[in-house]
Amino acid sequence: MLPRGFALLSFAFIPLARAAEGGAVSSAPDLGASALSMFFGLIVVLALLIGALWLMKRLGQPHGAAAGLMRVVAGVAVGPRERVVILELGNSWLVLGVAPGQVTTLAEIPRQELPPGVALSTAGEFPDWLKRMVHRREK
Repeated sequence: MLPRGFALLSFAFIPLARAAEGGAVSSAPDLGASALSMFFGLIVVLALLIGALWLMKRLGQPHGAAAGLMRVVAGVAVGPRERVVILELGNSWLVLGVAPGQVTTLAEIPRQELPPGVALSTAGEFPDWLKRMVHRREK
């Protein structure tokens, strides 16, 4: 009886033995089919990545009563990595100081009505900042 490792190694040489019996191993590879296969694989991987990101975003959002429990009313940068944020929680606003690795409650005030035309989120700050930076570099 042969040792187990030797038996497994012998299976690696079976294709070589068949090629010696039958002549040529195979024809030249088809480059068009290889490129098409690689492109299709890339599309599948990108689609899976986009789907996973969408699913993570969808599952990370609060649902039901928790969705309206908290929201960011306003925020302003007071330093390179520090911000002051107003967070609405129920019928009160929390004024928070946010720094790397630390969130501090600065004040708690009753909920107020915002003046008309004031945005409730800080989502518009980045595009405005980017426009200012591009305009500043063009000068």
